Amino acid sequence: MVLHVTPYPSACLHFLDGVSWSLVFPTYWLLDRLLASCVATSLEKRRRSQDPCSLLTLGVLLAVPLYLLLLLASLPFALLGFLLWAPLQAARQPYLYTYRRADKSQAEQGAAGLGAADWKPQGRSFCFGSANVCLLPDSLARFNNLSDTHRRAREVGRRIRNGANRPQIKIYIDSPTNTSISAASFSSLATGFRRTSSLDQRPDPSSSPSEAEGEPQAECPIHPAGASDCPLHPAPDCPAHPAPGDQASADCPAHPEGADHTTDCPLHARGPRSSECPAHAAQNGPETDCPLHAGGADHPGHDCPMHAPGGTRAPPDCPMHTSGVQISISAPEPDPEEQEEEAATGNHQPGAGAGERGSSESLARGFHGSDGGGGMCSNNTLSHRTSVFKRPAGRKRRHGDDGFDHEVSAFFPANLDFLCLQEVFDHGSTARLRRQLHRYFPYVLSDVGHYGWKGCCSSFKFLNSGLMVASRYPILDARYECFPNGRSEDALAAKGALFVKVQVGTSHQEQRIVGYLTTTHLHAIEGDAAVRCEQLELLLQWGAEFRHASSQPPEEQKALEDQVAFDVLLGDLNFDNCSSEDKLEQQHALFTQYKDPCRLGPGEDKPWALGTLLDPSGLYDEEVSSPESLQKVMENEEGRKEYLVFPPSKNQNQLPNGQKGRKIPLKGNGRRIDYILYSDECLHQDWKVDMEEFSFITQLAGLTDHLSVAMRLAVSTGEEEP
Repeated sequence: MVLHVTPYPSACLHFLDGVSWSLVFPTYWLLDRLLASCVATSLEKRRRSQDPCSLLTLGVLLAVPLYLLLLLASLPFALLGFLLWAPLQAARQPYLYTYRRADKSQAEQGAAGLGAADWKPQGRSFCFGSANVCLLPDSLARFNNLSDTHRRAREVGRRIRNGANRPQIKIYIDSPTNTSISAASFSSLATGFRRTSSLDQRPDPSSSPSEAEGEPQAECPIHPAGASDCPLHPAPDCPAHPAPGDQASADCPAHPEGADHTTDCPLHARGPRSSECPAHAAQNGPETDCPLHAGGADHPGHDCPMHAPGGTRAPPDCPMHTSGVQISISAPEPDPEEQEEEAATGNHQPGAGAGERGSSESLARGFHGSDGGGGMCSNNTLSHRTSVFKRPAGRKRRHGDDGFDHEVSAFFPANLDFLCLQEVFDHGSTARLRRQLHRYFPYVLSDVGHYGWKGCCSSFKFLNSGLMVASRYPILDARYECFPNGRSEDALAAKGALFVKVQVGTSHQEQRIVGYLTTTHLHAIEGDAAVRCEQLELLLQWGAEFRHASSQPPEEQKALEDQVAFDVLLGDLNFDNCSSEDKLEQQHALFTQYKDPCRLGPGEDKPWALGTLLDPSGLYDEEVSSPESLQKVMENEEGRKEYLVFPPSKNQNQLPNGQKGRKIPLKGNGRRIDYILYSDECLHQDWKVDMEEFSFITQLAGLTDHLSVAMRLAVSTGEEEP
């Protein structure tokens, strides 16, 4: 299927659409500003109460009459534009596909797209994210206590991109007994991490210290490749340790050729055969403080090649053995285009909340030293050695025996592969968000849905579906379907489902390895369980039809059948698994075809699962104004009761002031209405899908009234690593 790269099939229709919208836009903007002036957010109310005579109050009093006057004057032009715009919507494409090739700097930072070459025969892991970003027109967003939609859209895209493309910490362990790191060991690293799963490439086993006990290896940091007479193994003529009176060898592998051998070389710190040289102790033996023989010469039982052979462990602080952890942190270069945009738009304005600066400041703390000196260089790499993080026997998880990691994170996962967003309704915000996401995701589907009257959507649609999909892998096919049963105010938006097929690799037999994504936003009106159940039925039906149609190769091509790596459903389903009012949805057949990592069964979530719907009245409280502070609140039970929306209670009507300060019992950990589900029914019979981690993300604190969610899946083909 051909992806739609323009909103209309012809340039003439696109031009007419631009003309019609230019006539409608002044009225649309003035009406939006007029309504926004009448609906204040809690932050604006707080500022007005602190200073009743502020310029903000005066500006509103002057702006309302002006907006009203200009609105009346623009109505004739808007009517003419609407009569031209409405019929054009019948020819409008259901989505817009855009592709942006990563430039050189983005490719170096890992923001380039992925493809068939990245697939490994034994499989690999994929990371999925979903977020409801509430990018409604500004006047409507204020009913959710949010404002300034265009600025929020730009900031949402920037935070997601910074989180997914933040500095990576690659951890390699080379030890006879430790081959991985438990998540608990590095969860506190501020700059994030990239966890090496069992399917990722591991260091060559040939460099294992256990194999170095019998003979020196080529990777030994002391002697050059192929040397067999290292005095530390021992022998008298190792080029790294010249005879008495000689100068340090020029080809000593511990320092570069021609370098000063007397300053910082660990083998020639003070000159040849110096009493302070860590490798040439004056008394023909290693000194007690020698970094190559930590703890003294008597170390029976160590397997470090710098110590007596025949042991099983080396001291954890020896800088020359390889049973430690090598950590490499690479910081991305500043984006010149983003810096110019910030300078042009005055992004550092007083109106920006502290929460919007918190994310970038937290990332910056990982790039700069605590002394504040110096800027970030173009190739900012920090490498050091630390002691190994021991893992208990049997793979234990931080939160019980779920079989995967789960946490509340202040950042989107590094190396995020797929992102699905909901409530991206505003047209201007869509363009700003897409521009930001394209700096990390090469492939984006946006402007999804219909306007006006079209197809099964009988009522007039003022807003599109609000769905958006961003991918690091090539998109092969996409289809949008509109729900025909929307009611009340939900019927004004073209809510539906977007089905996407991506290519993640190619097999040895030249078969395409593909994955399926489904993102949706269900009916939101409380009490309409039957409507949502009907939409879930349509979701399963349309998904099956899409997978069947997209798996059939064209008749003129004789291609092998695609192999499916994953089938994932993401979105805002507008029901939770704990409310008694949502029993019909909780028992739907959707949960027999797809697995919910956070669910124990109908009406019961796992203890660590959190609600994703925030109480709008507390969005601007200082306690939740930044990603880190919101993360701390979500990790605390009392904090969750204060800032999350919980399933309705029979006694809730006794609390007119909302949820804060209530004493009634609360069920669960809040309303979890944002889901990521996965299915393994369509996979190859020998393939297996395993959960690696699930995250509740607070990086969009202050920008939306939802927590984001992310999941990492490991796809295993059963083949052995080469």
